[in-house]
Amino acid sequence: MSNGTATKKHKQPESYRLRLLEIRESVLGSLGTKASALLREERVCEGDQAQHSLADAISLRLNGFDYLQLRQIREALDRLDVGGFGMCMSCEQPIAPKRLRALPWAKYCIACQDGVGEDALGGDQVTE
Repeated sequence: MSNGTATKKHKQPESYRLRLLEIRESVLGSLGTKASALLREERVCEGDQAQHSLADAISLRLNGFDYLQLRQIREALDRLDVGGFGMCMSCEQPIAPKRLRALPWAKYCIACQDGVGEDALGGDQVTE
């Protein structure tokens, strides 16, 4: 099935583009809020340092997920531009519209997702 067919299968590619842009703005806003909160943080007493260190570690991990999501959104927008959006990158069959509504950055159909190993955001899982 050609990439042009993917766009025909998903009758409203612009609605997916708008949704991706909306999610991207939300994630960017969240990152900005987290960064400004860290900059405003004052010195804490030694007894509270462990709690603040844990909070910082959690925040950094969440930021990592945000950056991963931003990368996946950028890749999905690129696929929209070149005509490959909505096609499974493994089997080259259309990704179900229901899946794209839930994860508009999805690269794989449900059947192929299990075989490639996915992270929490629906992207390729990096293995060492």
